[in-house]
Amino acid sequence: MSARHSVADGIVSFNGTGVQASRRRIIHAEARRNAEARRGDPMELDDITGTIIDSATQIHRDRGPGLLESFYEGVLACELRRRRLHVDRQRLIRISYNGIDIEDAFRADLIVQESVIIEVKSVERTAPVHPKQLLTYLRLTNLRVGLLLNFGLEVMKEGVRRVVNDYEPPPSSPLRINRPG
Repeated sequence: MSARHSVADGIVSFNGTGVQASRRRIIHAEARRNAEARRGDPMELDDITGTIIDSATQIHRDRGPGLLESFYEGVLACELRRRRLHVDRQRLIRISYNGIDIEDAFRADLIVQESVIIEVKSVERTAPVHPKQLLTYLRLTNLRVGLLLNFGLEVMKEGVRRVVNDYEPPPSSPLRINRPG
């Protein structure tokens, strides 16, 4: 992966020539430090995801399961903005692969505070590919944390899946979703 990572620009470059893992880790660490300097303290990620989960749970309590993903996505975006978080909805992510620019490689359902990707679902059961897909999105955008939110279940708590990209939470973190402890 090259050092040309920018979620704000929606551009990610990937060179398919087999970059060594150690070099890739160094580049990721450098890009991550730069992103943290723009975003602030890493603890902030847990605060952001906590607010997202609280909002999703409240929406689910108010409206229940069974509506379209677009409804939950739109309402969640509005609720997070009401809570003074910056939210981009359906942001196009452009990827460069071996010198070929793919303008619409994927769309992130929601990107919150330039640091968390949210993938919204409204299905009876998520497929095994859904968390893998979110992890790929995190890697391509060089973000650390994503939330897979499935509004299709009876209880929202069962529909929350936290996906991390080489993220080590602070030891005092109160958020325990999808982590042992």
